[in-house]
Amino acid sequence: MKRKKIIAVVGTRPDAIKMCPLISELRGREDIDVVVCSTGQHRELLSSALSAFGITPDIELSVMTEGQSLSDITERVLSAFTELLEEERPDAVAVHGDTASAFSAALGAFYKKIPICHIEAGLRTYDMHSPFPEEFYRRAIGLIADYHFAPTEAAGRNLLFEGVENDKIAVTGNTVVDALRFTAELPWTHSLADFFENSRAILLTAHRRENRGEAMRSIFSAVLRILDEYPDVKVVYPVHPAPEIRTLAEEFFSGHDRVVLCQPLDVADFHKLLSHSYLVLTDSGGVQEEAVSVRKPVLVIRNTTERAEGVLSGGIRLVGTGEGSVYRGIRALLENKALYYAMTRSDSPFGRGGASQRIADVIEKIV
Repeated sequence: MKRKKIIAVVGTRPDAIKMCPLISELRGREDIDVVVCSTGQHRELLSSALSAFGITPDIELSVMTEGQSLSDITERVLSAFTELLEEERPDAVAVHGDTASAFSAALGAFYKKIPICHIEAGLRTYDMHSPFPEEFYRRAIGLIADYHFAPTEAAGRNLLFEGVENDKIAVTGNTVVDALRFTAELPWTHSLADFFENSRAILLTAHRRENRGEAMRSIFSAVLRILDEYPDVKVVYPVHPAPEIRTLAEEFFSGHDRVVLCQPLDVADFHKLLSHSYLVLTDSGGVQEEAVSVRKPVLVIRNTTERAEGVLSGGIRLVGTGEGSVYRGIRALLENKALYYAMTRSDSPFGRGGASQRIADVIEKIV
């Protein structure tokens, strides 16, 4: 029997973290050949994430350039990936989530009438500008995908509501749990572990386009108020490489003895620090899933979330971006032990692992 060829596309650190367990699972299947295509949308961060899982791309599109815009990324990935499809002639293309790389690769596959497998399908806020441009990307991919792998029942219902046929949807759990299980087994020593000792450490991530500017200033101001009032609180902030974010972070926090501004962490280091933190303050989608999965309270510095299941589970709270609301959200978890305990006891809606195997089982049947 002819082996099926699948191109698995990765472009950013978050989608690499979630795709790597699936790539490893597919590579263990006798009747599937996996070609890993790295677009290089986030070149350095992507390389670090892939290496943590022992995965080397088979093909590098290397689209990243200095000062790139969303239209630049879309144009270059679409052009380069279309050429790749003509050379490789795969039986299917697997893309993850809601990145420019995923959208552009899916569009190229659609033009070539090659089946598209959308991993982490069905997440929605139904606000096209929040998050921007991710909400557009995942909804657009949903329109052209042939198979939809929804991480939760709620995501599956969104797809049904939008008219996707039931037999094209598989609810599988989230592969991020598989990634967490993998990194949990890795040995770990890091200087930040000592920094976390004898403190209530906040792990902060903030990078969303819609938060840049005044919203981020308000968030940082709220964090400074907390640091002023609670001497046992420390903050670790792996700063996104975008110059405007780094400049603002340094303006607010540089020189503060209880704040560490560091480069984006390797995935294993990030997961270990996550598990050692007291609470998580984030505007990231993936970090919401990771934190809830290791039972850490999550305050989401956004006005909407596509992970509504996490809010309903009790592990996630939306606090917006206003200085007052962010401050009150953090303060509540520092002062209210019952609330804190309740959030740490919530059951993760993102599964208990094995999502990669379930996705691979379906792909093996349908491709």
